Amino acid sequence: MSESKGKADFWSSRRVCVTGGAGFLGSYVLEKLRERDAKDIFVPRIEDYNLVQPEVVQRMITDAHPDIIIHLAANVGGIGANRARPAEFFYDNLMMGTQLIHESWKMGVEKFVAIGTVCAYPKFTTVPFREEELWDGFPEETNAPYGLAKKMMLVQSQAYRQQYGFNSIFLIPVNLYGPRDNFNLETSHVIPALIRKCLEAQDRGDEEFVVWGDGTPTREFLYAGDAAEAIILAAEHYNASEPVNLGSGQEISIKDLAELIAQLTDFGGRLVWDTTKPNGQPRRALDISKAEELFGFRAKMPFEEGLRQTIEWYRENRLQVKVEG
Repeated sequence: MSESKGKADFWSSRRVCVTGGAGFLGSYVLEKLRERDAKDIFVPRIEDYNLVQPEVVQRMITDAHPDIIIHLAANVGGIGANRARPAEFFYDNLMMGTQLIHESWKMGVEKFVAIGTVCAYPKFTTVPFREEELWDGFPEETNAPYGLAKKMMLVQSQAYRQQYGFNSIFLIPVNLYGPRDNFNLETSHVIPALIRKCLEAQDRGDEEFVVWGDGTPTREFLYAGDAAEAIILAAEHYNASEPVNLGSGQEISIKDLAELIAQLTDFGGRLVWDTTKPNGQPRRALDISKAEELFGFRAKMPFEEGLRQTIEWYRENRLQVKVEG
């Protein structure tokens, strides 16, 4: 049997539920599933299923009757949103993950794919971050409530596998980006925020725009299409509860990132660094060797090309984005 035929058979014979399937990463995961001939995909929308509530989680699993759950749904945002709403980010994400894993086990779901966050790593983790160092300290303060809430899914995954033999996996993606990202400045992450700021400063004829922090922190970014491919590969091939990093293997400083986005958007003005604002974690870059070793994933999108595609998408959709925030 060929590998592609095996993949098609894997999904065509299973019902899959994708929480957060209506969101940014979810849109790419759904594309990958359809490419692999998945015929029965259930996407619970927040209007119908508030997954923070246990009874709603039970109803959702009853309605979806899934063989596999891919849990992408999250209450998430950038540094500003994390500082403004730490309690919400902790409670909502903890309750969603805890109830979904528990009810999935109780109701006989075959496999649970939990998506964690790079925010779960300790603030001063040795670079590149290795999965074995996940418990070596406290996360960076501004996003610790979110990061710790998501990390509890790892604890639960390992505990439920040990006691019940429940097949759940835990994946840790770095910061994602790509077309269809969230460009709302109140809640967006750094790449869409910088793209929007550059283009709006350009529209106004401004000679400068302000960027949070001092530009020294580093980040690693993964194109959303690559992240979706990694998630699907892990669902197909990985069956253990040890955490696995998902990244691109490329580290860039926020200063270099901002200058690159300014260049790609043709913004000719100055970048002004607001050092009264927090930097966030000093460095973020992952050891990505396990993902390739365990389920054959390696990111394919070149970073500059991914940025070009993201900028182009925002240029074409910015009027709609502004209406939404």
